[in-house]
Amino acid sequence: MSARPPLRREPRRRGRRVLRLWIGAALVLAVFAAGLALGQSLDDNPGTGETQTLVRTLRPLPLPPERETVTVTVNP
Repeated sequence: MSARPPLRREPRRRGRRVLRLWIGAALVLAVFAAGLALGQSLDDNPGTGETQTLVRTLRPLPLPPERETVTVTVNP
């Protein structure tokens, strides 16, 4: 058997970690700005005008008169 030399790991570069941090911060800032813009656009949306409420009293229609029932009996 031959002995292998231990594998060396290259030390992580600090630059990549800082770059990830900046990209993450920019992403959070972009999402925050988009939410702020959406909130402003919903708040600035002009209304459809003044709200008008109408109150009406409905009166019942007149009922037709009741029909009379006539019973006819015949004696044989």
